[in-house]
Amino acid sequence: MVGGSNRVTDKDLESQFSLQQQNLEQMEIHKVALPQGNQSTWKSLKQRFGEVFFPDDPLHQFKNQTFFKKLVLGLQYLFPIFHWGSEYSLDLLKSDAISGLTIASLAIPQGISYAKLANLPPIIGLYSSFVPPLIYSVLGSSRDLAVGPVSIASLVMGSMLRDAVSPEQQPLLYLQLAFTATLFAGVFQASLGFLRLGFIVDFLSKPTLIGFMGGAAIIVSLQQLKGLLGIVHFTTKMQFIPVMTSVVQHRHEWAWQTIVMGTSFLLFLLITRHISMRRPNLFWVSAAAPLSCVILSTIVSFAFKAQHHGITVIGHLQKGVNPPSVNMLYFHGSFLGLAIKTGIVTGILSLTEGIAVGRTFASLKNYQIDGNKEMMAIGIMNMAGSCASCYVTTGSFSRSAVNYNAGSKTAVSNIVMASAVLVTMLFLMPLFYFTPNVILSAIIITAVIGLIDFGAAIRLWKVDKLDFLAFTSAFFGVLFISVQGGLAIAIGISVFKILIQVTRPNTVVKGVIPGSHSYRSLGQYKEALRVPHFLILGIESPIYFANSTYLQERILRWVREEEETAEKSQYPIKYVILDLAAVSGIDTSGLDTLMELKKILGKKSLEFVLANPVAAVAEKLYKSEAWELFSSEGLYMTVAEAIAAISSVEKFYP
Repeated sequence: MVGGSNRVTDKDLESQFSLQQQNLEQMEIHKVALPQGNQSTWKSLKQRFGEVFFPDDPLHQFKNQTFFKKLVLGLQYLFPIFHWGSEYSLDLLKSDAISGLTIASLAIPQGISYAKLANLPPIIGLYSSFVPPLIYSVLGSSRDLAVGPVSIASLVMGSMLRDAVSPEQQPLLYLQLAFTATLFAGVFQASLGFLRLGFIVDFLSKPTLIGFMGGAAIIVSLQQLKGLLGIVHFTTKMQFIPVMTSVVQHRHEWAWQTIVMGTSFLLFLLITRHISMRRPNLFWVSAAAPLSCVILSTIVSFAFKAQHHGITVIGHLQKGVNPPSVNMLYFHGSFLGLAIKTGIVTGILSLTEGIAVGRTFASLKNYQIDGNKEMMAIGIMNMAGSCASCYVTTGSFSRSAVNYNAGSKTAVSNIVMASAVLVTMLFLMPLFYFTPNVILSAIIITAVIGLIDFGAAIRLWKVDKLDFLAFTSAFFGVLFISVQGGLAIAIGISVFKILIQVTRPNTVVKGVIPGSHSYRSLGQYKEALRVPHFLILGIESPIYFANSTYLQERILRWVREEEETAEKSQYPIKYVILDLAAVSGIDTSGLDTLMELKKILGKKSLEFVLANPVAAVAEKLYKSEAWELFSSEGLYMTVAEAIAAISSVEKFYP
């Protein structure tokens, strides 16, 4: 209510405003100025277009340069490897080689594991850790991003495709759809970068992403109970209740040998992860742990012939480099829509993760990455990958963290990693024959458990309850509905939050800070006092067609509440001042609303004036009929000057 705790007694008002009255009488009144240099419509649209799509002014470096210099700068812009490659040295190579080999020890077991998560042959995970990193090292602008398959994109692709096509009954069709979805993911990502539409990705708010990834991490972990417990007949559904029901119903299939081996290696992986988190200088402990587990478990499995004791193994993996898959792309038939939808969804998720990871480590090293160039680089590598037997890849947080801590200097670390993967595919594939599947489950659980961020949930609860609601909705949506349903909820809540903020902007009642000409929200400053006979309102958003009707109704409600309260006082309101300081823009609907308010309040014998319009708002006012309606005695540079001008005409203070 307007009549809150900031209202004081009449006696207090007389003493508080006696000095204020003297200050107001001495104040000089200024006119509201219009923007200098009136722009044409074309120039105005051009400037606005540039701010939307080219906020970083990517062509500034080409100004006042010779043709040859522009050619060199163009090559460096399109292929960042030419930018840092000319200054590359042996010392940098040593650092990149160490970090590249380190992340390779993590990428090889993770690649095999994540392919399993996407219901793809394990070799596809290694293929996806070879070609995309090479392409990114040429096109990418991040020095620390380690490229390869990631858990969330693998999970989403696997769950979306499996809903329509069984990877066991139709393995060829499933593989075709996976490659095709990867192609469409790349086309979508590259298009966003080329058209400079990267801001679309920002519609996925951080709270919804945290909730989605946390819920997906739990689902991924629960799905690995099949491998950890040795269950043969397991549900293909991705919801919490069906998964847990399947675990209980098939308890007679539990194999104690698998449980012992899986639990032992899982504990080892979790311990090494904890050590590296507590002591960042020991990052290599958790980085080397997955490959160490693969090697050790393979030796144990081979020595004790584990496949004859209820422990399943990976089996034969094809040797050699990536075979071409252009002929496997699926461009016709009833499943084309599914491939496109899967590609767009996984493309958005992988793009969001890759850019977020790249920006995180760029800020730690005090350099910048170009978001649109990153989108093009990630998109092109996925397009090329789809033709080389790869599925969706992006920058991995876990591998990038290892890459950063290992001392990487440039994207050459990706080349070193890809080279190590190549050697593995050419010569070491037979060694994985006896690798137990349970080890892959343990590696997946360890990798995704870091995505569950309960600390962030607590912070969201403390800071913003609506963000916390978005977090919990996405989290439980993934757990109890589906991965796609949880993602849809996350996007829906993000858009809903934007709509709420746009259509229901905040409005405040303002008062004067004693001893100053500063007018602040009564809800924020307890010492602020209402000015007798004045209702001073502030709007904290642009005034557009989406909120103009609401703002009109809300302002009239403020007036009604103030009138009801003022009936008990000797200071009934006579003036309503609308402070436009926080209104960054206005459209024709907003202008119509201001003029309508002027007429409605005029019929109530209340004078409606505007104060402190920014340049964009003042320009719109000037070009409309509102200028004639407000300009003479209804438009002021500040709230203080508006009150001073009114006070000079009529003495309000007793």
